[in-house]
Amino acid sequence: MTAPVCLANAMLVLGNRVMHGRVTLSDGKISAIDEGPDVPAGAVDCGGDVLMPGLIELHTDNLERHIQPRPGVDWPHDAAILAHDAELAVCGITTVFDAMRVGSVVSDTSANYAKYARGLVSELLALRKAGALRINHLIHLRAEVCSETLIAELDEFGTDDAVGLISLMDHTPGQRQFRDLEKLRAYVCGKHGLSEAGFADHVAQQKALQARLGAAHEAAAVAAAGRMGAVLASHDDTTAAQVQTSAGLGIRLAEFPTTIEAASACRAAGIAVIMGAPNLIRGGSHSGNVAAAELARADLLDILSSDYVPAGLIQAAFALGEIWNDLPRAIATVTTTPAQATGLTDRGSLAIGLRADIIRVAVADVRPRLCATWVAGVRVA
Repeated sequence: MTAPVCLANAMLVLGNRVMHGRVTLSDGKISAIDEGPDVPAGAVDCGGDVLMPGLIELHTDNLERHIQPRPGVDWPHDAAILAHDAELAVCGITTVFDAMRVGSVVSDTSANYAKYARGLVSELLALRKAGALRINHLIHLRAEVCSETLIAELDEFGTDDAVGLISLMDHTPGQRQFRDLEKLRAYVCGKHGLSEAGFADHVAQQKALQARLGAAHEAAAVAAAGRMGAVLASHDDTTAAQVQTSAGLGIRLAEFPTTIEAASACRAAGIAVIMGAPNLIRGGSHSGNVAAAELARADLLDILSSDYVPAGLIQAAFALGEIWNDLPRAIATVTTTPAQATGLTDRGSLAIGLRADIIRVAVADVRPRLCATWVAGVRVA
């Protein structure tokens, strides 16, 4: 039981409009929504700031960055998880699907593809059970098709592991995200310091793994999603044919399609399109793929993800509101729509009876600024 909290004199982002009013939080849920500028005794005067649902993040690599802040550095995992959790809270993210790779390359230790997900998930869930985390954490398993151990690693997870999302990652050089091998060379050599010979070996190894194990790994990931009740996502679809394959596998989400052709095919197939907030903020893809703003203007963007910059999610949502001239529609891409896409029916909107996951945002500055975050009615940032 928590004492009621009234947040008044705020601009409330509702499903289809913005309303001047107040929200009351009681026992972890939204208990009242009232219109008008009144500030009742004991209420928090929000001074005209925006109140909106907490952000729901479906794909972020941020935890991996905390675990390995520099190449070769393995930071204590409990400290890394807590730092990651705190960072997301102050960015307005109240529910996160933490992305973790499954599928490793064990025959080549220089590949930097060692197994880690099973242990990290156990550590995260232990902290969650102990009540040490500020926000709600679920698991997103990134199933690497070009690996040696994917099936064995997937078999280590079950229905008690809070796996809500499994994505099919096929990073075979020369297609999808890295159709341009020069872009891949710059990325891999910059990240791992590979020589030209090392890069050539990497390309050959990835292609060989895909040819030998790709079909079996794809089937195993689809089966694992069914076994765990997880939503299935594709990654970096480039062609209409790839989207057709995704639809046949039962995929409901498309992460970062690389072309307008693929995004259009997703729309036709009823697959929701996720694009990266950094892409929208920077004005384009760092890999040379389709710009998120282009898809937004073509009405082919459904969900935003912070990807590798947690603070970018709220910034991109407000920028999208300017592109569409429709703030509620833009805010839905980081709240209502990702909640619906992953079966989270208890959050994602300002509505009576839903979880009191709410953020307060000041918009008078150049960029939106997070002022406060409440999770289940408790202020956590």
